[in-house]
Amino acid sequence: MKIENNLKELAAMKAFHKGNREEGLRLQEEFAAAFREEYKDKDHCPCKKACRYHGNCKECVAIHRAHQEHVPNCMRPLLNQKIKLLSELTEHSIANEIEPPKEILRKEFLTKPDPSEPHSK
Repeated sequence: MKIENNLKELAAMKAFHKGNREEGLRLQEEFAAAFREEYKDKDHCPCKKACRYHGNCKECVAIHRAHQEHVPNCMRPLLNQKIKLLSELTEHSIANEIEPPKEILRKEFLTKPDPSEPHSK
């Protein structure tokens, strides 16, 4: 099951935007039911960061709402997509002013260092 840009959920949003709340809710519940079934026993969290709250959306979101410093990692691609559109207004010149933080990833996403690469100090 594809979560991001899910066709059923996109159709639900179209229905909502057209004012057809009943159809939107019906489609949304179909999506939610399929999600519950598909992911009842497997990992649904796309976050690559090493975190004790991995897959526990309820607590993760509560923590981020509480400290209000940044958004959960799973929401970053969605927000970055929207920010990128805004960034086009300045030819993406903001990119020259940003240095991303070093994050600790889960072990399955760690890359082994290339022995041919010189070590940076």
